[in-house]
Amino acid sequence: MNQEEIEQRLWQNLHKWSLQKKTMNPEALRMAGVDVQQRREKDDFYPTPPAATQALLDREKFDGQIYECACGDGAMSEVLIENGYDVYSSDLINRGYGETGIDFLKTEKPFDNIITNPPFKLGPDFVLHSFKLARKKIAFFGKLNFLEGQRRRKKIFNLKKLKKVYVFSGRVSFTKRGATKSAGGLISFAWYVFDQNYNGLPQIDWI
Repeated sequence: MNQEEIEQRLWQNLHKWSLQKKTMNPEALRMAGVDVQQRREKDDFYPTPPAATQALLDREKFDGQIYECACGDGAMSEVLIENGYDVYSSDLINRGYGETGIDFLKTEKPFDNIITNPPFKLGPDFVLHSFKLARKKIAFFGKLNFLEGQRRRKKIFNLKKLKKVYVFSGRVSFTKRGATKSAGGLISFAWYVFDQNYNGLPQIDWI
């Protein structure tokens, strides 16, 4: 059982317990990745809140073009553009934004920077492939527990390209498709900033 399966099993068990005890909000459980029918969002599609993207840009500057390789409905790309960046957006799934039908893990075209919120279960694969494409910086929005795991340490963190980790002090609120309001999640998130020209241990800061 891999890390993703372990995590999903944990949330399912917690969900069952909470329904019995009636001590947790079902909507909060849904935003954590499990709803009352125990279904995840299709293709792990959770649009990044604009405030989360802006928080990164308030702390990091990027030189050159940016590739948003899991653009979804354009939530992150639009914030990048509003901040004056030249952005190329693509996604495997057509959600009405960017160039679609593009499998990032098969992409070979280099870019200056890559900024994205990848499908949770494909996070490590996206990071590793980004190392092959990005000339400068790579910024990934992901769960805080991305720092865990022997495989990730060996294949990703031991390369010493991770320069900054920006941890969200509060829970990030996501708005699901079709929802009229956002809901706070139960999972901690962070921005992971890799630098191709960096060789050292990461620094941690809080948002």
